[in-house]
Amino acid sequence: SPPLNPRVVSPKAARRWLALLRVTAFLALGLIALFVGGFGIFSTYVGNLSAPASPNADAIIVLTGGEARLDKAWRLLKEGRGKRLLISGVNPATGRNQLRAAVGADPKLFNCCVDFDYKALDTMGNATECAQWLRENHFTSAILVTNNYHMPRSMMELGRRTDARLTPYPVVNTPLDDMRWLSERDALRILFSEYTK
Repeated sequence: SPPLNPRVVSPKAARRWLALLRVTAFLALGLIALFVGGFGIFSTYVGNLSAPASPNADAIIVLTGGEARLDKAWRLLKEGRGKRLLISGVNPATGRNQLRAAVGADPKLFNCCVDFDYKALDTMGNATECAQWLRENHFTSAILVTNNYHMPRSMMELGRRTDARLTPYPVVNTPLDDMRWLSERDALRILFSEYTK
């Protein structure tokens, strides 16, 4: 009898492979749909974030890296919304006087009530250093200042490391409500980057 051709697949095996391919394709499409749907929910949520009118806490924390974050945090301290301000993620080459001048701060208040974290290099590092600062100062509540697109991840990371009550204070540089993020190319890029992180 002629030798069996190893390339010939039985109809039963072919049906099994076809079924497996269909299931794989279905799962892949489902995962893509979940990812895209989740991105839409995340972006809409971020686009509708706004700062509370009259927040109050033991402390104020600002994460460096975004436009206007430091100005907003300084204004909160000046208004007495918190006792102390931590600026987290400061470049080691940046001195106190440079930061004070950048926000036009009163030297007396700045020197008495502003602390610096030079160690944090990313959001997880910010969260670790901020949680330690909160513990060392026995603060049980804090206002967290960062950009709206950065707020969900920052709240999640810091919330995992501290029991302190956190009040988000999102800084909105580009309005993204009413799904305006769909038409803003730069906003889409930033939102996608934050969502994947």
